[in-house]
Amino acid sequence: MLINEKDKKTIQSLLGEHLRNPVKLVLFTQKVSNIAQPFVQPCHWCQETESLLEEVASLSEKLHLEKWDFTLDEEKTREYRIDKIPAIVLVGKEDLGIRYYGIPAGYEFSSLIEDIIDVSREETKLSTETKEKLKKVHKDIHLQVFVTPTCPYCPPAVRLAHQMALENKHIRADMVEASEFPHFVQKYGVRGVPRTVINETISFEGAVPESIFLDAVLKAAGVEL
Repeated sequence: MLINEKDKKTIQSLLGEHLRNPVKLVLFTQKVSNIAQPFVQPCHWCQETESLLEEVASLSEKLHLEKWDFTLDEEKTREYRIDKIPAIVLVGKEDLGIRYYGIPAGYEFSSLIEDIIDVSREETKLSTETKEKLKKVHKDIHLQVFVTPTCPYCPPAVRLAHQMALENKHIRADMVEASEFPHFVQKYGVRGVPRTVINETISFEGAVPESIFLDAVLKAAGVEL
């Protein structure tokens, strides 16, 4: 059991109060029998991530857990554009571009619950001004927010990225748990978290205000500020 009974009751009450439409939790993992395959790296947190999502899904009838194998279910892996595991996709009436790479543990667990509520309700807490400006984004934007479970400043960055993805179909937003993916940490020069990378060209560190985060997204999209 990864979620204690007291927290389960709190989360169950929260979901019962706020969930509106069903949400599908799509999980990509790797079966133990597959890790011996050549060129396939073992997924050290797949089992724990699966257990965590099973517990979360059990807290509401509106949550449905769907599991796929990263290597065996190639069609689904391509459909959801998954490039590392464990991976979680939150799907409402459609795929909204919200991704978790790595177990959403520690401070990031709150991000997962809040994202589930947003996806279910099809609404975010972004300001009206931000929502209007995001409508100007017509270019594909990929946000990657690198985090660690012990970082208290990371959830606000993840939430901003995921809410922007929910508001605009051209935006795809990933939470990436840094310690689970050292190759990507090295590739993007992650020295502190949260670190946000936009379309491989723009990056910044810290839990910046909504307006600054938005300006970076608009710049990447070629929208005049």
